[in-house]
Amino acid sequence: MPDTQDAIATLTRIAQDPHAYAQGWKRQHQRKVIGTFPMNFPAELVHAAGALPVVVQDDRAPITLGRTLMYEFYCGYARSLTDQAATRKLGVFDAFLVVDHCVALLGAVDAMRFELPEQPVFLAQYMASMDEEWTPPEVRKQVESLQTQLEELCAVTITKEALAHSIRAFNRNRQLLRQVYDLRRSGRTRITATQMQTLVKSSMVMDIEEHTAILSGLVGALEAERETAPNLVRLHLSGHFCHGPRPELLDVIESCGAVVVDDDLYTGFRYISTDVPEDGDPVDALTRWYFDRNTRVPCATRAQKNVDWESYLLGSLKNSGAAGVVILMVKFCEPHMLYYPELRKALLRAQVPHLLIETEHEGLAVESIRVRMEAFLEQIRRPAVTTA
Repeated sequence: MPDTQDAIATLTRIAQDPHAYAQGWKRQHQRKVIGTFPMNFPAELVHAAGALPVVVQDDRAPITLGRTLMYEFYCGYARSLTDQAATRKLGVFDAFLVVDHCVALLGAVDAMRFELPEQPVFLAQYMASMDEEWTPPEVRKQVESLQTQLEELCAVTITKEALAHSIRAFNRNRQLLRQVYDLRRSGRTRITATQMQTLVKSSMVMDIEEHTAILSGLVGALEAERETAPNLVRLHLSGHFCHGPRPELLDVIESCGAVVVDDDLYTGFRYISTDVPEDGDPVDALTRWYFDRNTRVPCATRAQKNVDWESYLLGSLKNSGAAGVVILMVKFCEPHMLYYPELRKALLRAQVPHLLIETEHEGLAVESIRVRMEAFLEQIRRPAVTTA
C-alpha cells in the first residue's frame, strides 16, 4: 500500500506544474492536449477523442504583458489567463475549449484568441437559465457541437462506446475523491485544506486513469490509517468559482486552530460533486449532468428557481457539523459579489458565524488575515452570553 505522504507529494508536484506534466504526456502518447476552462466543460468528450483534457490553471507569476489586454477590474483568474497567453506560457495546448461561464472569462478567451491565433478556441454557449423548456435541447446541441469540433481537431470519430467508457472513468475518479471528502467530514482522517485542493487540482490536469490509480491506493491508505483529527474548530470553505485559493491562505486558516471539513470551492467539492449518468445515450447523459450538478451544488452564475446556494450551504453545514463558514471571494468576481448578500442573510438568520475574505491574484495580507481568523475562531469558541 503506498505511503500517504508520498502519494500526496507526487500529486502536489503535478498540480503545481501542470504544463510540465502535459508536455510529458504529449511526448509519451503523441496525442493532443486540450485546454479547458471552468466550470461546466465535459472533460469526458476530450478523453473520448483520445486527447488529454487539462483545466487551465492560474499562474503564480505577477501579471505583466496581460495588463495591456484586460482591465484591472477583471478577476485575477481572467487576467492570469490573458497574461499567460501574452507571455507564451500556453504552448503545450493544441486548442482551447470553453463553455460560457461569465463575462470575465469570455473576455480572457477573446484576448487569448488575439494573442494565440494559431491555437483554435471553441466556445459552447450553454444557457444559464436552467428552467426554460428550450434549455435542455439547446444545451444538447452545444454538446453535439463540441463533439463535432473535437472529432475534426483530433481526426477521430467519438463512438458511443468510447464516450460511455470515458464517463465511467471520470465517475470512478469523482467517487474516490468524494470518499476522501467523507473521511474528512467524519473526522476519521486528517486531510488539510491544501492537501484536499491538491487532490482535486491534480485530477483536473492528469490522465484520469493514472490519477485514479494513485487515488485508489491513497484512499485505501487513508482508511487504514484512521488518524483521528484533533479537536479543532470545524469550518466550511465557500466560494472561489474558477481557481484555487493560495495554499498559504488555506494554511493560515487552519494554523489558527481550525480544521476545514467541507467546502464548495471549484477546486474542491464543486468540481467532483456530481457523476454523469451512465444509462442511456452518452450525449444525453452529458446534457443531464449540466443540470444535475447545478441542482447538487448551486452556482451563482446559473439561474434556477427550485435551488439556491444558501439552502445548499446550510444543508452542508448540518451534514458536516461545521461550526462556521469562511467565504473566499475573488476580487471583482461579479456573480459572487451579487449573490453574497443572500448568503449573508441566510447565515445570519441561522446564526451561523461567517468570515468574508477577499482574495486577489497578487498580494496576500497573511498577518492581517491571521488576526481576523483568530478573532473569528474566538467568536465561535466562546460560550454564548445569557442574561437573566
